Amino acid sequence: MELPALDRRSVVPLYYQIQRRLLEQIRAGTLKAGEPLPSEQEISERLGVSRMTARQALKSLCNLGVAYSQRGRGTFVSRMKLEKNFRQVLSFSEEMEARRSRPGSKVIAFEAVSAPTDVSAALHLKAKEKVIRLKRVRMADSRPMGVECTCLPLALCPDLLQRFDPQTSLYRTLSERYGIQIVLADEVAEARLATSEDARLLGISKGSPVFFFTRTAYLQSGQPAEYVKSTYRGDRYKITNRLTHQNKVNSLGRN
Repeated sequence: MELPALDRRSVVPLYYQIQRRLLEQIRAGTLKAGEPLPSEQEISERLGVSRMTARQALKSLCNLGVAYSQRGRGTFVSRMKLEKNFRQVLSFSEEMEARRSRPGSKVIAFEAVSAPTDVSAALHLKAKEKVIRLKRVRMADSRPMGVECTCLPLALCPDLLQRFDPQTSLYRTLSERYGIQIVLADEVAEARLATSEDARLLGISKGSPVFFFTRTAYLQSGQPAEYVKSTYRGDRYKITNRLTHQNKVNSLGRN
């Protein structure tokens, strides 16, 4: 495995330079999940640094969650968590493809049903109005990531049951076949414990930590077009967001 030379004149600490080089190889897939990282001794000898510096570099990777240490065996690459980005309206397939993972689905249900009360309220439907209900286990590289239950007004695309392959991207089909573009979504995230059904579908233990998302998506006109409840594994997902601090002087204006 390649360990590029360090810049000893840089103000960046040597341990951090080592950490960044290893992290780049993990993110690029050169170092894969389960593979061993160089040992403290190997890093020390190959890069001419102290064992303490090498140890600090490996420990910092463990602190980031991208590696784990096993006593007497060494340090190994862990499975990196996929990010849930709240700044963009993306389908699951789009999120996975953006992260170079292969999306997939296991279909649990695909049917037309009378909308439950919460779905009717979210989609502004009349009582007992029909919706298309699509429930799937969402996969990344053949690994279960989450369970999604999506509801769409049947009147929005009445022949979707006949024209859509539920193992493919719903957003792509809505856009390409129906000209329906989702442009805005309200999404709420909660921390929960996995139910018996969650555990069975996701291959985890009952009571494991999970993320629970509720999402209402809208068209450009403001019409609600999709209501989704989803449960994602806490050990394979993380939420990222960018926060900004508003300048109070600018927000109040100038006198």
